[in-house]
Amino acid sequence: MDKKTAKAVVETLSGIFTDKPALEFKTEYQLLVAVILSAQCTDERVNKVTKVLFEDYGTPEKLLTLSQAQLEKYIFSCGLYKSKAEHILSATQDIVDKYGGKVPNTLEELRSLAGVGRKTANVVYSVAFGGAAIAVDTHVFRVANRMGLVTADNVLNTEKGLMKILDKSDWSRAHHYLIYLGRGFCKAKNPDCLNCPVSGYCKKKIKR
Repeated sequence: MDKKTAKAVVETLSGIFTDKPALEFKTEYQLLVAVILSAQCTDERVNKVTKVLFEDYGTPEKLLTLSQAQLEKYIFSCGLYKSKAEHILSATQDIVDKYGGKVPNTLEELRSLAGVGRKTANVVYSVAFGGAAIAVDTHVFRVANRMGLVTADNVLNTEKGLMKILDKSDWSRAHHYLIYLGRGFCKAKNPDCLNCPVSGYCKKKIKR
């Protein structure tokens, strides 16, 4: 796919989907925690969990009063709760110790936080601080490669490919559009190509 076509895909999706995440949060820190919890979990489930968790533990300082076992009980239903609890506590400790309780606002610093992966850092940088970044989750990886926006065999190369074919000003919003497209139409199984708003641009459109 060329850059002109990629731009057309983004503009088409802009009239259908929001460029905001479905996760609910009030602060940069709460967004960070929610994104960590969202790995292999629905945003709906994460929102239910964080609604309870953030009532009493919505700041780094308050959350660090919880032991890992206590945090695990709050986030159990999100799945992978042991590793997620460990990552949340590690990142939170770094935020308190290195950044005075404030989530850092650069990609380099976000990626340096213990327990924070590249995707999480990219989301927080983009959503919380308005930075240009593309976070590649399973939906973005699948949709981008299926459509032909990129041809990549892993998440990192998909991110790099999207950064090349998309205008930098479109990186952040395109990431959200591709997520919503993957959830609503371009599903892993039985994609709804007939009703997909950008099926005309897709190299693997399934004819029904």
